Amino acid sequence: MLENFEFFMIKPVHYDEVIEHLKNNFFYDEPLNRAVGLCSSKGEGHPELEKHSLATLSDGVSVAVQNSKGDIVGVCLNGFLHPGETLKAKEALNASQDEKFQRIFNLLYDQNLKFDLFEELNVDRIFEFRILSVDKNYRGQGLAKKLMQKSENIARKYHCKVVKGDATAAGSLAVCLSLGLKPIAEIHYKETDMNVSPPHEKLVILYKVLDDEK
Repeated sequence: MLENFEFFMIKPVHYDEVIEHLKNNFFYDEPLNRAVGLCSSKGEGHPELEKHSLATLSDGVSVAVQNSKGDIVGVCLNGFLHPGETLKAKEALNASQDEKFQRIFNLLYDQNLKFDLFEELNVDRIFEFRILSVDKNYRGQGLAKKLMQKSENIARKYHCKVVKGDATAAGSLAVCLSLGLKPIAEIHYKETDMNVSPPHEKLVILYKVLDDEK
């Protein structure tokens, strides 16, 4: 019997459960996090990554999915990006006391600073898919794609003309491509100091210009 899933917008009342989900899944399992040993075990927290997640949640445009028991089993944390914010974030990263966290986000920021979608597409705001996470026990059921589809609909609701994502894993890359996002930059992990395990081969930054579809 197929399980019933419910998708919903994440509100402050859900933040603690969302962070717990991330601790048990994304914080440990995400390829770059694992490559640098950001968290040593499933369920372990990370103050700076939690702060980053909560800052994204505060934009109020993130989505979660819960199972029939009411447990959150997947999230897509989304936020708004404005001109100059990536450079400011990279500069602020220097204050971090965590070298592993710095390595990950320096790689992400450096790749993003290689292009300027704001100027190229003549927009002043971009809707970012920042963290996509599905519980290991619920993968392979299309939840990640549905989370991103619903996130894209939210972007349209807020009249964002462009959505963007940084795909660090093979799975998230496949989902982005299936939804029509186009690569704008990529770097193979073998070209970096990151010892990322297969099947994850590269970091790919993708974007999509939204039509007026409802």
